[in-house]
Amino acid sequence: MGDLGEGLSHYLKQGFCSFHTPGHKGRQEFFYGSDLLGFDLTELPGLDMLHSPSGIIAEAQKRAAEIFGAEETFFLINGGTVGNQAMFLALEDTASKRVVVERSSHRSVMSALVLSGLKPEYVIPTIHPDFNLALGFDVETQQIPWQEVSACHVTYPSYYGTAFDLNRLIDERTRLGSKTPILVDQAHGSHYLGPLFPPSALKLGADIVLHSSHKTLSALTQSAMLHVQGHRVSRIRLRQSLELLQSSSPSYLLLASLERAGEFALDFRRWECLQEEVEELHRKVGKSFRILSQKDAGTYGIHTVDWSKILINTLPLGVPAPRCVEYLREGYGIEPELWDEENILFMLGIGNKPEDIRRLTKALVSLANYAHSIGFSELIKRVGTDRSIIPPLPQLMLSPRDAFFAHKRQIPLKESLGHIVGETISPYPPGIPLVVMGEQMTCEVLGMLLTAGEGRWQGWDGFKSQTIWIVEEDKG
Repeated sequence: MGDLGEGLSHYLKQGFCSFHTPGHKGRQEFFYGSDLLGFDLTELPGLDMLHSPSGIIAEAQKRAAEIFGAEETFFLINGGTVGNQAMFLALEDTASKRVVVERSSHRSVMSALVLSGLKPEYVIPTIHPDFNLALGFDVETQQIPWQEVSACHVTYPSYYGTAFDLNRLIDERTRLGSKTPILVDQAHGSHYLGPLFPPSALKLGADIVLHSSHKTLSALTQSAMLHVQGHRVSRIRLRQSLELLQSSSPSYLLLASLERAGEFALDFRRWECLQEEVEELHRKVGKSFRILSQKDAGTYGIHTVDWSKILINTLPLGVPAPRCVEYLREGYGIEPELWDEENILFMLGIGNKPEDIRRLTKALVSLANYAHSIGFSELIKRVGTDRSIIPPLPQLMLSPRDAFFAHKRQIPLKESLGHIVGETISPYPPGIPLVVMGEQMTCEVLGMLLTAGEGRWQGWDGFKSQTIWIVEEDKG
């Protein structure tokens, strides 16, 4: 076994309790009857074809559409990323070359702008002051030029489980008589079925909706679904776009896991018992941490909150989040989805068990007691002073596509102020860009990059050397 295999084996032996993707959490029950090696097949007689399905794949996609409430569903084997990209390529009325995009969108949306050549009209999310995160989106304060753009792309829910008033956005389009399609990245809300969760974007009337089925459901990593309804998005162009973007050798393991994920998604009892334990967690540790909850609905652009995302802020405890994560991992084997300097996100999936949440609750109670016993009063003030500020939106100088194909050069990061950035830089997770290629470097963004720690960065080629790619501007 090579280094990669050894690394995976070593990780599993540590017995961490998963509060991260994938949603199956390694539970074998979701894959009973599956032959891992035997099912690793190609498009053979009787096994249908992903890009021109008429047999078993077509039937599986039809059943998925019934389960999730779509007119037509496409299985994706290149992750949710390819779904966001295909949405943009499928647009027909692109004469305006403009599309409304949330600035807090996933970086795959920015890559969709590169592929399609569309120029973004950014709408700005609302920052929640308690978490210092973009958790909301105030539809009422946003001016969307419905008649002047090719589409409106939004994220519902956010990475952290907050959902804006999508129904109001769709109603506004209807009231104005616009034919502009609404595209929804519902990557983190694949499980929105039944009364336990917010309504799905499909139920509310969105035209095309992406599900990253592996995040919270039981599908294997890299598998997703794209759901379509109505006439605003061309199905023909969508099929052509997916054939262009996806592998011509699709994994039948991923396809089969998507089929089963849909059926398991209807087992609401799995979520009901988890919800009870989450409520108990809030009761037991809510005074020690600031925990996002349904009580936050109606504030800062948040319409509703998904309880299966447990977002805690550690400032009331007086301990930086990375130190809390270290305590939870080493003492209790708790593995969160992500964290920054003051927040930790624990993500539930359909594979979690009630005992997992009880373990997390016990660990958080212990963490709170430990912090109080040693005292961190001075640290509270210091962390509060050092909190990062969400920078103002950098000015878009070039479309992402023009910036991608422009001539570039690499310069020291500290000399990049005022230059057009030539790469899209995101902390990962969550994958929300700090700066998008084509935007002008600002003092605020530069300051954040210069003080960036060792975290996982995506798209930043010169992180170690503290350099950055910029667009070589034409002086003529």
